[in-house]
Amino acid sequence: MIPVFTFAGEKVGIVGLGKSGLSAAAALKAGGAKVCVWDDNADARKKAVDAGWPLLDVQAERLDVVALIWSPGVPHTLPKAHVLAVKAKAQNIPLMCDVDLLARAQEASSFIGITGTNGKSTTTALTAHIFAHAGRPTAVGGNLGTPALDLKALGGLGTYVLELSSYQLELVPTLSLETAVFLNITPDHIDRHGSMDGYVAAKRRIFAGQRHPRAAVISIDDVYCASLREQLVRDGAHLVIPISVKQAVPGGVYVNNGMLIDATDRKIREIIDLRTLPRLPGEHNWQNAAAAAAAALSQGIAAPVIAAALKTFAGLPHRQELVATVKGVAFINDSKATNADAAEKALRCYENIYWIAGGIAKEGGIASLAPLFPRIRHAFLIGESADDFADALETGKVPHDLYEDLETAIEDAGKRALKDKRPGAVVLLSPACASFDMFKSFEERGDRFRSEVRALWPETSTEARP
Repeated sequence: MIPVFTFAGEKVGIVGLGKSGLSAAAALKAGGAKVCVWDDNADARKKAVDAGWPLLDVQAERLDVVALIWSPGVPHTLPKAHVLAVKAKAQNIPLMCDVDLLARAQEASSFIGITGTNGKSTTTALTAHIFAHAGRPTAVGGNLGTPALDLKALGGLGTYVLELSSYQLELVPTLSLETAVFLNITPDHIDRHGSMDGYVAAKRRIFAGQRHPRAAVISIDDVYCASLREQLVRDGAHLVIPISVKQAVPGGVYVNNGMLIDATDRKIREIIDLRTLPRLPGEHNWQNAAAAAAAALSQGIAAPVIAAALKTFAGLPHRQELVATVKGVAFINDSKATNADAAEKALRCYENIYWIAGGIAKEGGIASLAPLFPRIRHAFLIGESADDFADALETGKVPHDLYEDLETAIEDAGKRALKDKRPGAVVLLSPACASFDMFKSFEERGDRFRSEVRALWPETSTEARP
């Protein structure tokens, strides 16, 4: 835990008592602040009081604090303005999250921030892996796993690599990044931001207040990011490094026929053939690799070091995680694919698919995946959406069966795939659905898939373990 001394002797409020809120409370108390807390959930408040935390007086006309540390998951303006946020705004009391406190507590460290609608977690982990491989003290967190103030204190020689959501970017008034990465943007979280313009505005805050070298790594493969890249170039305040998996980009990092290219200097260099990296399949992962490479290049890490690090990246759990290779059949855990857009990225990576899907579907179901149905040899459907998905697959003439549990679906999918004589068969868990009808989380769903595969095929499932 990193103590925060910024508010020593002053009273600070914590709103939201999840992991990041409680972590911030402890860090502020350790730094000498007078901390009071609040959560809209009565059970969470009772636990806090039982643990010795005084409650924030939310009934008072004026808030008796100098700052509110706001948990990003708690809405403050939309869809409905929170009463505490309204009071804070009226009193000019700043709202910030634990990431901003980390920046204040470790201002001598380097900071890299990564945002985007898709790919944030993989790019964050991959960037941190490259920096660690280069011998630089590194910590990774933010929206990815560990609360910011539970990371190690790195001091002036270290680099924090932080995944930053749009919710967090609204709550980091003093965060100053050396390198900011913007991967992509598609409509999401409109209820929290009011409109697509509001969502884009929240995301682009990643470039606010940057410090040297003020590197702005940004994709040009979607219209929103391409337009923002042009704005950043016109403003002239940033070292803009464009990335693309669709075209060559002078001054940037791009992918050409699977080859990762460094064009940030006058001499164009090949870094690595991404097609040789089974842990980073598909164009979406190539974009992640290009972004991570650009971030590393912006901070002086050489291309050969980047290439060596990419070769040893193990990937993240539940994101096209290669669980096992059984007699040539790959078993892929992509449980993080909780909507059709995410599942599409996985389906595009393979040609001979035994697809396990289903759960609580998002609006539109799997209709958008119809162009990829010819890749699916058989579908194994589970969960609340199974009947609707079956109707869609029937229209697309995709063979399918419905199952009451994941385990039976895995067993049948594996047996069918192992009988397939065509090369490249995969059993792919990419549900295109939320998990809450059958599991506590997508992580539990993916863990169940992994353990069941290794239980069913123990003699060969160790082939793919990291």
